[in-house]
Amino acid sequence: MGLTAKIRTRDGWAVSHAVVTVTDMTGTQVLRAEADAEGAVRDATALAPGAYTVIVTALGYAPVASSALVTASGRAELGAVTLARQGGTELPPPGPWTIDPAHSSVGAVAQHLGISSVHGRFTDFAGRIEIAPDEVEKSRVEAVIRATSIDTGNGMRDGHLRSPDFLDVEKYPEITYRSTGLTATGSDRWTVHGELTLHGVVRPVDLDLSYLGTGPDPWGGTRAAFRATTELHREDFAMNYNQVVQAGIAAIGTTLKVELDIQAVQGESLPEA
Repeated sequence: MGLTAKIRTRDGWAVSHAVVTVTDMTGTQVLRAEADAEGAVRDATALAPGAYTVIVTALGYAPVASSALVTASGRAELGAVTLARQGGTELPPPGPWTIDPAHSSVGAVAQHLGISSVHGRFTDFAGRIEIAPDEVEKSRVEAVIRATSIDTGNGMRDGHLRSPDFLDVEKYPEITYRSTGLTATGSDRWTVHGELTLHGVVRPVDLDLSYLGTGPDPWGGTRAAFRATTELHREDFAMNYNQVVQAGIAAIGTTLKVELDIQAVQGESLPEA
């Protein structure tokens, strides 16, 4: 006898802080139960046969109300109840996530001679994401990139990018990003507000972030995928070098389009693979 239910997010994750309230047809509360760590509700309170209203609530999620029919056995089985993030916004389960550099990429695109693009990437980086359990806007991300790991596929060009004309990797070996806030812009889109430290200069930089979903990996872990983009201007970070070729065309454009494809593993560290 009693009430059973499983409270889940749209991705199938347990909502461990959900509360289930049951009222009878007069609006009188007859039962209140909390979900356990697995999002399961099991309450042995006997209910009289009949129709009831069940309301499921959880901080940060839109409430769900439904009808339930209690049988002669005094039992009501709700099955799986899905909660959507408040405002329709979704993120992975709360807690720490570690960025996996082996399955992530940090790239940038610059215009070359005004007619084509040069693609580069950083091959040495690390980072951590903390998804806040209640107020998602308080989630945080930190990342560190080794500036000397720039790779555009051309050794001479890479050497120039590492020089004082651009990254000056001897003086500024690390590029860092620390978030300062998060704003929802859609059902699975966010603006990450943060500060980028590049070439010894600290500037506010916003990332346009898309959450692509979560799933298991072959090593027994759980992964979340994100894609983020932004634009940087070299002069904002005191990288003013430019060679002007004929007709006043700059050899290298001053705007960088940054593209991040990120996989993060749930937990404080990466699994050994």
